[in-house]
Amino acid sequence: MKVFRMTARLRPRSVRAKIVALLMLPIVSLMALWSYAAVTTVAAIGDTERAKDVNSELLAPVAEFVTALQAERTAAMRYAARRAEAGLDDLRADQQTTDKAVTVLREGLTSAGSDAALIDTGLPARLDTLEADFSDLAALRANSTGGARDAVSTAYTAYSVVIDHAFAVTGALTSEKGTDATSEARVVLELSRVRDAVAREQALLAAATASGTLSKEGYARFVGAVATRRELLKPAVADLKAEHRPAYDVLLDSDRYASLVEIEDGVTDAGAGPVSAAVLKDWDSSSAAVLKGLAEAEKDAGTGAAAKADAFGWDTLGASGVAVVLGLVGVLLSLLVSVSVGRGLIVELLDLRNSALEVAGRSLPQAMRKLHAGQGVDIDAEAPMRRLAGDELAQVGSALTAVQRAALKAASERAELLSGISGVYVSLARRSQVLLHRQLDLLSVMEQRQRERQDHAELYDLYRVDYLATRMRRHSESLLILSGIAPGRGWRDPIALSDVLRAAVAEIEDATRVEIWAAPRVSLNGGSVADVIHLLAELVENAAVFSPPSTKVQLRAARLRDGILVEVEDSGFGMNEEAMADANRKIQSEKVDLLDAKQIGLIVVNRLAGRQGLRVELRQSTDGGVAAAVFIPENLIRDDMPVHHESAPDGRSPAPAPAPSRQQRR
Repeated sequence: MKVFRMTARLRPRSVRAKIVALLMLPIVSLMALWSYAAVTTVAAIGDTERAKDVNSELLAPVAEFVTALQAERTAAMRYAARRAEAGLDDLRADQQTTDKAVTVLREGLTSAGSDAALIDTGLPARLDTLEADFSDLAALRANSTGGARDAVSTAYTAYSVVIDHAFAVTGALTSEKGTDATSEARVVLELSRVRDAVAREQALLAAATASGTLSKEGYARFVGAVATRRELLKPAVADLKAEHRPAYDVLLDSDRYASLVEIEDGVTDAGAGPVSAAVLKDWDSSSAAVLKGLAEAEKDAGTGAAAKADAFGWDTLGASGVAVVLGLVGVLLSLLVSVSVGRGLIVELLDLRNSALEVAGRSLPQAMRKLHAGQGVDIDAEAPMRRLAGDELAQVGSALTAVQRAALKAASERAELLSGISGVYVSLARRSQVLLHRQLDLLSVMEQRQRERQDHAELYDLYRVDYLATRMRRHSESLLILSGIAPGRGWRDPIALSDVLRAAVAEIEDATRVEIWAAPRVSLNGGSVADVIHLLAELVENAAVFSPPSTKVQLRAARLRDGILVEVEDSGFGMNEEAMADANRKIQSEKVDLLDAKQIGLIVVNRLAGRQGLRVELRQSTDGGVAAAVFIPENLIRDDMPVHHESAPDGRSPAPAPAPSRQQRR
């Protein structure tokens, strides 16, 4: 097929001109054809769909509910009249069927409740009445089968009232326009009342058969039900659509229906009093067969036909469907003319989209990862600057490239800055560590000398200096951790958890304020000991610093099914929700900002937790302070307790327990 191509001079340059050229001809074509067809077609389809929704949400569930309640009414009256347990199983089975129908109907009422007033102004009130009947169903059943003298009459009246309420809902729906496949709604409603009249006859005679007597009240009701059925049935059948009459004609000509009429005449002639078995011969089978036939014929004429209606069938669309087809031809012609303009526009948009997705999904994140890993990135190679002349789409492409270059440049400068800072951290930390190790060795010699001299005052001052040196060593290690380098300290063998807790407390200044609770008898793998000590020391020091000096800091550990939970709790002034959320974000985030000078200790905790697979969370404590929970997973724990012996903490010789707290040393 040859496609019409516009010359370069006539081809629009701007996006607006292209869109106008693309849509102008289809709009003109559609205005001529769809002005008539669209409204009528949509209205017809909408009416059919709405009728099907009303049918599925209300009419069909109400019909099923009425059928179930009629059967339950018959069983309840039989049970109340007999006053024996023989019919209790049948009654309960019918009640379960009714409950299921109520559940389905409730769902339909919920779905259609918002549109009820639009269908009929009186429908919401009728739905509320039916909803109230659902709620009172348990009380109705209790009153009907409670064993009172008037239980039979109560059951008949109560159940019939609920059924009448259901018919009232159906009656409100008869004003709604139905589908062409169904008979008139009011005719179907009359046939529903015919079926209910037969069901009433069945219930009354079931009670009479169980008790052996048809009361005067029951006889009057029976005669009224017979009169109602005979008055409504044949005129209603005559008003049905031709395709729905045969089902009723077959039923009216059947032997079961003839037997039912004969029994009705016999009961009417016999009057109130004892029930004759000869008169009621074959009543149960005949009435059940007639009720079943009426229900099936009613469904074929009403809810069943509505469910089968096709909103897009010929009966619904008709002539308007032809107009829609002609409109489609016009659209196709319009599309053929628009291809030449749309093709270029689509290609340009796809290229722009692919370029944007490439930048956002692959090239820019890949370059960012390289920069984060310390590798260099050639900005000109990653995002070559192209100055394209053309329409707005070309200008957007150029702007996208400029944005990519700006992002790469900013990320590169930031990576260089972080790399420089990290190098400074490492250099300072290494130098400080050398001096601090020498200082700690010298302090150890001086402490030993003062212990031998028993000069307690000098020894106490040396301990204080030792505390400060230990804290300085931890801060130096923090610089290495922030730089992504493991500290020099390490243990090869497992260390008892209790020793790990004491070692963490020994690295803070106010060690005497920390109360260590009894710890589980487990040990930590040597490779994780240094990081766990450092992490706990940071949290314990925070708890001591941000709580009054007169309060204690609690350090507890508990064995869980899949690990160890260590809690550091203070009695300070606590944190507000925003500050708490920000602190937890710094602890748990996968990416940390090393340029954030606030709460460096939390960033150190983040790095240590990520390296060892720990989970750390801050929360409000019961005393108003802050509680830090550290979860140590099972893979870092050993249930055997190590043998303690002396050694250096560098992993080169058998592993010792960590240093005891300062309080113990004194």
